[in-house]
Amino acid sequence: MDQPNFDAKVFIASLPLLPGVYRMLDAEGAVLYVGKAKQLKKRVGSYFHKTNISPRIRLMISHIARIDITVTRSEAEALILENNLIKSLKPRYNILFRDDKSYPFIVLTGHEYPRVAYYRGATQKQHQYFGPYPNSYAAKETINLLQKIFKLRTCEDSVFSNRARPCLLHQIHRCTGPCVKLISTEAYAVDVKNAAMLLNGKFDEVEISLRSAMECAAEEMRYEHAAALRDQLQALSTVQQKQYMESGKATDADIIAVAQLEDEMCVTLAVVRGGRHLGDKHFFAQNAAGDSAGEVLEAFLAQHYLNQTIPSLILISNEILAEEFESLFSEQAGHKVLIRHAVTGERRKWLDMALSNGELALRQRIGQQAGQSLRLEALRNTLDLPELNRIECFDISHTRGEATIASCVVYDELAMRNNEYRRFNITGITGGDDFAAMRQALTRRYQKLKQGEGKRPDLILIDGGIGQLGIAIDVMTELGLTDIELVGVAKGVERKPGMEQLFRPLAEKPLQLSADNPALHLIQQVRDEAHRFAIAGHRAKRGKIRMSSSLEEIDGVGEKRRRNLLARFGGLKGVQQASVEELARVEGISPLLAEKIYQRFH
Repeated sequence: MDQPNFDAKVFIASLPLLPGVYRMLDAEGAVLYVGKAKQLKKRVGSYFHKTNISPRIRLMISHIARIDITVTRSEAEALILENNLIKSLKPRYNILFRDDKSYPFIVLTGHEYPRVAYYRGATQKQHQYFGPYPNSYAAKETINLLQKIFKLRTCEDSVFSNRARPCLLHQIHRCTGPCVKLISTEAYAVDVKNAAMLLNGKFDEVEISLRSAMECAAEEMRYEHAAALRDQLQALSTVQQKQYMESGKATDADIIAVAQLEDEMCVTLAVVRGGRHLGDKHFFAQNAAGDSAGEVLEAFLAQHYLNQTIPSLILISNEILAEEFESLFSEQAGHKVLIRHAVTGERRKWLDMALSNGELALRQRIGQQAGQSLRLEALRNTLDLPELNRIECFDISHTRGEATIASCVVYDELAMRNNEYRRFNITGITGGDDFAAMRQALTRRYQKLKQGEGKRPDLILIDGGIGQLGIAIDVMTELGLTDIELVGVAKGVERKPGMEQLFRPLAEKPLQLSADNPALHLIQQVRDEAHRFAIAGHRAKRGKIRMSSSLEEIDGVGEKRRRNLLARFGGLKGVQQASVEELARVEGISPLLAEKIYQRFH
């Protein structure tokens, strides 16, 4: 099984009985696998001494040309290093969970009138954070419910400090109007305190507090205030009814279940904070063929929790050696973290629910993959490309030549790979010249490929007709990449879905597939995603350009006055919402110019 130039016996004899990380590399220097070990000599040796290894690992061993090791001071340090290397190198034989986004939180800012907001990123001491939430929907839905109950402000500080009258949210009873002092700091602080207790799962305490305040207001004949508190209680009851999972106490826990169907594995993460179920998130394991559920679970724990917020309790569906993770997570979190498998009662129900949801997600994924397999096979037959797997598609978006953006989206392994999407900011061309924009985007993308960066596509789709395809042929010829298949996708005469024409190099006439052809459906899926991605980038760029230049377009507002306005109001939104009198107080802005600026935005 060993490579001729790799003597495993001699190498293993030289290894120490110390903790560390090993990296297995092939003859070209590509990293095949990264692993950690409590004792490097025993762990690495096990690959070559065991006979009951999986076919996947046997194949990996047959490609080993070199093994590099790094000795660490402890097994915990080895775990951290292993995780960092897996995330940066993405070895082809390691179990991977692709999820690069940070998790959303809800923040109550440290302002005199705190703001409730959705937040991703590093935390700051002056604010209160609640979460993390499994997805943005769960966090934003919770903010929406908090607005209904406590009417806390959600506006930016720059907007808040420059309001002259309450906004629409106050008029629809979603904000108490602290920006214009329609509520005292003391009363607002009570709402903030109750909101924080609710986010911590203390329903009973919030209900007791509101009910007591309502009864007190009624006794003092402050009936409007008592009615407002009654409405808060009713809204609170609605929130409780919306929870899918409730605990007898305010528990913070993550429930992790590994579901398996056929050769696919799914890790379901259910998040419980303050006894409330905040939602689930599914992670599909890659490169896990032949691995056990326990191995997949260990890989998930390492990749998910290092450098993440960790609750005090983690419930897992499969038994593993958890002491190492408990020690490392407790040190990282600053509080004791328990990982439990053998649980009963309510906690067992949580695990069973997560496992059921994981199995459902797997069934849906397998069903989708079956449909994608049918589409891909049809496209292989249509284009006579039996090895077709990876597709890259390009599109151009602009508005009359303004803010031109090119997109490149990727389809691989039966799915769109949005972590591999790219946008190209097109510069130095005549506005509206789609051919020049396409040339620039293709050149920038495939120059890197020629230099050995990135994966090689089997097919490049160009959103456009024979002209755009001609540009692609020229670029790929110049770069010496003529062995990659090119197809131009043009909308038909009536520009209706199903009427697309496919242009190929050297073909006498375009190919038009029937509207129900699975191959056409795959092309439409990839083309439409490239279109969507390009438009989103173009709109963001156009909006940024127009926002930044709108002040300078006003006669009499130069660079210095623009800086003074933005500094005084904290940004363009603040300037837009300022009154004429407020604008006139800015240095260098006369009443006449203030009126002109106001009219520009109104």
